[in-house]
Amino acid sequence: MHGRPRKSVTPVDEHASALKAAKIRSLQTEFLQNHHNNIYTKEALEINAKLLEINPEFMTAWNYRKLAFEHNISSQSEAEKADSDHLKSIIDEELRVVENALRKNFKSYGAWHHRVWVVSKGNSSTERELKLLNMFQKQDTRNFHAWNYRRFIAGLKNISDENELQFTTDMINDNFSNYSAWHNRSVLLTQLLEKKAEGFFPKEKFLTEEYEFVRNAVFTDPDDQSGWFYHLWLLDQTVKVDMPIMVSSWPPCGSEINLPIANKVTFPVVLYFNEFVKGITSNTVLIQINDDEFKDIAWSPLSMNKFGSGQAWVTHLTIPHEDLNSSKTYEVKIRSEDSREITSLSGVSCSRIWSFSFRVSVCHDVHPDEGFERIMFKDENFSTIGKSLNKVQLLKSYFELTKSDDEQPASSNWKSEIIASEIAQYRELLTWADCKIGKRTLARLLMAHDAMTHVDEVLQLYSELMKLDPPHYQYYKDEHSLVLLKQVTSCMESLPKYCWQYKKSTSSNITESICLRLNSLSLSRIGRFERLLWVQSIDLSNNQLHSIEGLEALQLLTSLNLSHNKLSSFTALDPLRFLKSLKVLNVSHNEIGSHSVDTRRYLCSSPMSHTVSYDPKFEEFANGDAKLVNFWEAYSVFGGLDLVQLDIVGNDGVDERFVSFLVKLLPGLKWLDGEELH
Repeated sequence: MHGRPRKSVTPVDEHASALKAAKIRSLQTEFLQNHHNNIYTKEALEINAKLLEINPEFMTAWNYRKLAFEHNISSQSEAEKADSDHLKSIIDEELRVVENALRKNFKSYGAWHHRVWVVSKGNSSTERELKLLNMFQKQDTRNFHAWNYRRFIAGLKNISDENELQFTTDMINDNFSNYSAWHNRSVLLTQLLEKKAEGFFPKEKFLTEEYEFVRNAVFTDPDDQSGWFYHLWLLDQTVKVDMPIMVSSWPPCGSEINLPIANKVTFPVVLYFNEFVKGITSNTVLIQINDDEFKDIAWSPLSMNKFGSGQAWVTHLTIPHEDLNSSKTYEVKIRSEDSREITSLSGVSCSRIWSFSFRVSVCHDVHPDEGFERIMFKDENFSTIGKSLNKVQLLKSYFELTKSDDEQPASSNWKSEIIASEIAQYRELLTWADCKIGKRTLARLLMAHDAMTHVDEVLQLYSELMKLDPPHYQYYKDEHSLVLLKQVTSCMESLPKYCWQYKKSTSSNITESICLRLNSLSLSRIGRFERLLWVQSIDLSNNQLHSIEGLEALQLLTSLNLSHNKLSSFTALDPLRFLKSLKVLNVSHNEIGSHSVDTRRYLCSSPMSHTVSYDPKFEEFANGDAKLVNFWEAYSVFGGLDLVQLDIVGNDGVDERFVSFLVKLLPGLKWLDGEELH
């Protein structure tokens, strides 16, 4: 482990291990018998202590000591309760057992956790604890258990963050490869920033000094990662926005949308934030239509994570249009009413007030949906949007969003200058050090400084990293994809090149919309959804996508082509459940069903993971048909959709039984795998 070669086991070693195992089994048997019978005598605790000294990772044994401690305290005599030395002796014995265990393994989670529990009871010397810490930190300066415990003791002793910060400085000066010291430094500085402590607010001066401090470390040994990770934290502090901000919406501010006259004129309103937020309700977001305030508006996060939060939120707004024979335009205003109740997952409030307005024209449908013809995503069926006034105007509305005025000019100038300085420094480093993490840091700096100016250089850096660092190829590939999408969507000069329209309009409204064609770009990940809320049709075929997470924000989407990608399961299609307007879907020639177990459902840590749960309605749908039992994941994805056209051929999991299942599940389906259903 960590580059240390394994030693071959000798017969002497094997004999010693066998004796140790026999001793552990004997002690464990006695301990468990005492534990099950709630025996907390002195002899029982001695057996437990011997066991923990040999095996400090036995969590059940530590929990037993907590129960014994509470039992012995509660059963004290009146004389013992009056004797403070008696309680101290019990606590000292617990600390002695922990210390012996730590001498055996000073990285034992259970031992450190138990020591925190005991010291929290009081009647122990924090000075003694600091001496113990110094001893362990001399043995291993990077022991993160000891650093965590140090923060706990510093809190008990009311040691100032400034003093602890100086301690990390001393430890780093002694060994700049001390990752735990760098990490503790970031924790302390985060607390000082939050408190706006004297000398640390505004943050520009001390951050500049920190950049210089960490530069000495990374330039001394560019291959040591400790300083680089701290530099990443510094960059995050430099560029991050300190609160949630609403960055995009549908409809966009100042736009006008046209809706056909109907008994119920309803359309989606989407709010998109720079991070996951919660607290979007009718109390925190106010909606007015022609100056009439609408209450009881239900907002939903476009995500099913356990926190009830989302980066995108949607409500379906109904215009009260009663006269079916006349057209009318409505003014809709949306603003934050009590934005302090809108918070990030870390509890930071959206203190900035925001508002936007748009117009809704309710008129007779100029393109009545009288039928449906098959949509085919072939090059010969598309033409560029050219200078179509309506379509170009729609795109322009997304590039006229007001910039945030929260940042002071001085802060903005400092940010630009410090990042430009760092770029120059690390460009110079890479002239003499072929350093993978240096290239990755430079790419991040370039994106933070001026993404569109440096986009070609950033793409080149990630291309080089894919070759230099094969074990992390997928990470670099995903970052490369996100940068490419940023280049495509960030300005009116680039986006129209990927916007197409059908050459021949059919009777379907789908063919009247712009189709964003991002096919054959070698994308492994998609993003930049805040720029794509207007999209109704998108072609992502012939890429390398293994996830479509985030696509659920595109609430207008009616047509989606995901063919010839690397989607490996129905779980990967989970975001489709939120796309209630979807009519045309192509997921043909992927890898659905190629993997017997979808491990991503258990391993992926993203907000969209762990969201597909068993739907009790599936049993009613299956009606006892054993052949349909294995299709419950597909049911959860497709069951709420009203698809008219579906292509799913070319996946290992698709057979005749599954096709029959889809036909039963989707009664409105007219085209399946290119064949018209009758």
